[in-house]
Amino acid sequence: MIAEQIRDRGVADPRVLAAMAAVPRHAFLEPALAGLAYADRPLPLGFGQTISQPYIVAFMAEALGLRGGERVLEVGSGCGYMAAVLARLAGSVHGIELEAALVARACRTLAALGGPPVTLRCGDGRFGWPEAAPFDAILASCAAEAIPAAWWDQLAPAGRILLPLERSGRQDLVLARRGPEGPRYLALLPVAFVPLRAPA
Repeated sequence: MIAEQIRDRGVADPRVLAAMAAVPRHAFLEPALAGLAYADRPLPLGFGQTISQPYIVAFMAEALGLRGGERVLEVGSGCGYMAAVLARLAGSVHGIELEAALVARACRTLAALGGPPVTLRCGDGRFGWPEAAPFDAILASCAAEAIPAAWWDQLAPAGRILLPLERSGRQDLVLARRGPEGPRYLALLPVAFVPLRAPA
């Protein structure tokens, strides 16, 4: 997985490669899907959610440019796999997931694996996590048509937001930062993510 799906496709940060190697992807999946864990594809988690393909996880982790010590918020944590990778790159990781059953499953998996701690909670990711702000980086593992205002409010002055933005029927992974004349957006690559949802 590391050599063929990630490094050979351009992800070069040694810290990201080491984090991907350290987190057992199969542990975050139901046993019936464990045999597909290292395939280059997303896989279902139930509740309309998926775990992203390994390359996309590594690409997003590298795009954040984490050097250690940062405070990170992940929106749409799902099974907790991306949060576990980020925890090996940052100082602290807070994750929000809409589905309570996935939060419970992720907490059990993370506790069983050990490793750097991740703080997860069930909630509406559109509103971020104000009590834990400010964040040096916010990563969304779900697509939105615009960046919620709450995320900008909770972002540190030099922070960045990475998310799939959906416009005109297409999704692009976008890195956003504050600029002197307003937000600046850099489109990185086309993607396909489940949408950022509100509670039913």
